[in-house]
Order: sequence, then structure tokens, then C-alpha cells
Amino acid sequence: MRISDVHIHFLSDRFFQLLAGDAAAACETLNWDPPPADPVELANRWVENLNQNGVDRAVLIASLPGDVSSVVAARAAYPDRFLAFAMVNPVGGPPPSPDVDAICLFPAMHRFSIAGEEAARAIESASTVFVHCGVLTVGVRKKLKLPSLFDMRYSNPLDLHSVALKYPEKRFILPHFGAGLLREALMLCDLCSNVYLDTSSSNSWIKYENLTLAEVFQRALDVVGPGRLLFGTDSSFFPRGWNRPVFEAQRAALESLNVPASDQQKIFAENLDSLFPLRSN
Repeated sequence: MRISDVHIHFLSDRFFQLLAGDAAAACETLNWDPPPADPVELANRWVENLNQNGVDRAVLIASLPGDVSSVVAARAAYPDRFLAFAMVNPVGGPPPSPDVDAICLFPAMHRFSIAGEEAARAIESASTVFVHCGVLTVGVRKKLKLPSLFDMRYSNPLDLHSVALKYPEKRFILPHFGAGLLREALMLCDLCSNVYLDTSSSNSWIKYENLTLAEVFQRALDVVGPGRLLFGTDSSFFPRGWNRPVFEAQRAALESLNVPASDQQKIFAENLDSLFPLRSN
């Protein structure tokens, strides 16, 4: 089974500087390993960790606006292993970078409508757009006692419907099966063939539904099919590294549903590779 992970947060030294001002102090509070100052050194550690787990490729997400250079440097060091995604705040952050493979929009976090003019300007700059809908919690912010003044009025996947129809040539990725708004995410995918679901995280939102992870996969497969599901873990920090239990839980769920190996391979690697073919050296 080849594995490509669509959702790893690249928590660089620059990320912690932007978030908390001091990476070493923040990581001491979190009981995490502080990242090296050079993002390529952090990329080296990720490559070693992914090799140990048999992961071929991964998306590295710059998890704050202003940290684009970290993921771009990591991708430049390992173009056959990493893709660079970067968070964009269209209502007050720096403009989208042309150097990334996709932009990441967090409407609830930055309090904007994905169907609004500000989002449109960002979307028009990218071929692939990652849009976080549903429940949004950022554990690192909670642990560091930083405010998280998110607004879930902007979290509905259906807000993306008119946008996905307006830009049929663009690809949109919703993480975490819609993060608690599975019904709406499936409706959106059913209506818009350019919308993909990312399977990442522990999917703790399932507590809001009378569902198991296997049932979530079954509903997604019934509506979306195996060709628009992208495996991810939502891994982020060391010493934990790549979150293998997430992979194992998802693999077990698919096995319990008797999903053919060929369809599982689409989910675990081929769909991402189809969206982002390897660059020729």
C-alpha cells in the first residue's frame, strides 16, 4: 500500500515566532520538541520519520499566514516528497504566494464568507483551494492560552457551492469529512465534481453524530466514490511525528467495509498523486 498524506502541519520556527513570539518557550509549555531555525532541517526530520512509516509523499501546510517560506524551502529540498500548502487570510494577511501548490482558507478563523469578494480574490490566485469548514479547534492555541475568536457562521460547506460552480477548473479540498457537517459536505460533493474530501484527523466530530468511522467512510463512498477521497492524518509535531494510529484506524475501517484494494490505493495515494503529479527533475 503506497501512502501519500494530504494533511501535515509544518510547525516551523517561524510558525512559533508568529504565534507566540518564542519557539523554545512555547514548545517547553507544550512539551514538544522545538523546531530547528532552518526549515530544511525540520524537513529532514520529517523525511526520516515518513521513511520509517512508509509514507511516500506529504502535503506540508504553513499553518499561519506569513510562514510561506518555510514550506516552500522544505518542498525545494525534497520536491519528490513534499507539496507546499499555505494558510491565507484574505481579510488582512499577506497576499497569496504564487510559489505554493495550494492555498488554505479558514473562514471561521478569519471571519469571512467563502462566497465573498475577499475570498474570491484569493481563490482566483490558486488552482487548488483547501477550505476548512465545520468545527474548528486549534489545540496549540488552547494549550498556550491564546484567544481563538472563531465564528462558525462561516463554517458551512454549502457556502462553497456557488464558488465551486463559478470556478469549475479549480479543485477544492474539505478536510476532516467536513468536520462535523458531513451531510452538507456530501451534498456539496454530490453537486460539484471539483470538490474533494480529506479524511484526516481523529475525526472527533463523530461524537456529534450516531456514526462510526466505518459508517462515515461508507456514506462518503456511496456519495463521492473512492476517486475524490484524500487520505490525511493531521500530523503536526515532534516527538510524536507522523500519526500512524490515524492511518491504522482508517485502514481498518475500509477493510471492515471490504473496500477493494484498488479503491483503497486511490484513497491512500493515487488521488493525491493525480491532483499533483510528481515534477520531472
